[in-house]
Amino acid sequence: MIEVYTDGSTNEITQCSSIGIYIKNGQEQHEFSCTIPYCSNHEAEFYAVQKALEICIEKYPNDILSFRTDSQIVVDAIDKNYVKNKQFEAYMKNIHNLSQSFPLFFIKWIASSQNTHADNLAKKVCKEHKKS
Repeated sequence: MIEVYTDGSTNEITQCSSIGIYIKNGQEQHEFSCTIPYCSNHEAEFYAVQKALEICIEKYPNDILSFRTDSQIVVDAIDKNYVKNKQFEAYMKNIHNLSQSFPLFFIKWIASSQNTHADNLAKKVCKEHKKS
């Protein structure tokens, strides 16, 4: 089973949005982070899950995926396959379609204190982006 931690970050002061993804497969670990087009923090959280699924399709196409995020909105939306905010519908559709590629995909809410690795990856990108 592949453990995937995701986080999205938006800094309103610097107008920077980014994502962080931390993947554990036994002893093997992968990190991914990048800036994304400026958006709300919730949108960045959905974007992170979508991007993580895209990465997993390439690296772990036949594995069971256990996603963890500190975004309750994302977890609830994926569990119910429904979003109130129309802004997130495209992400939900993409996440649903991408997740169908795996024998089992589930997502669980974790406290921010348990998601520091992905959070640090996301925030680091905007700090570096600001210096550029």
